[in-house]
Amino acid sequence: MDLRKLKTLIDLVSESNISELEITEADGKVRIVKSDPAAAVAAQPVYTTAAAPVVAAGAPAAAAAPAAAPAAAAVETGHVVKSPMVGTFYRASGPNAKPFGEVGQQIKEGEAICIIEAMKIMNEIEADKSGTITKILVENGQAVEFGQPLFVIE
Repeated sequence: MDLRKLKTLIDLVSESNISELEITEADGKVRIVKSDPAAAVAAQPVYTTAAAPVVAAGAPAAAAAPAAAPAAAAVETGHVVKSPMVGTFYRASGPNAKPFGEVGQQIKEGEAICIIEAMKIMNEIEADKSGTITKILVENGQAVEFGQPLFVIE
């Protein structure tokens, strides 16, 4: 199982009312148990294949983490719109569609500014403040984490 998919499952369980989730796939079995609402989610992966694919899957995730760190570490002026979930960031509803938000564009609170795909579900992310988009901090198609800055609005 892909580490990003596992992380997404853990985040979805932690944000939902379910206390336990078990998924069996051809390459292994994963069981996620939420022990206490205030405690972190415990994941206990059990793989039936060799350990080599797991290590290979971890390498891209480890390489992507340092790339995301500088964007999160930068101090931004203005209001920062953060990702409400883990998923894949998209600026438009389709490959040839007009992007929801562009640098310099005036937006209103509640207006859709991007899409985050999580578990094959497209979630429209709305602006939580009116203003002008001054920066777009992530690339189209990039994986984003919970709380990662996406836009700067002034």
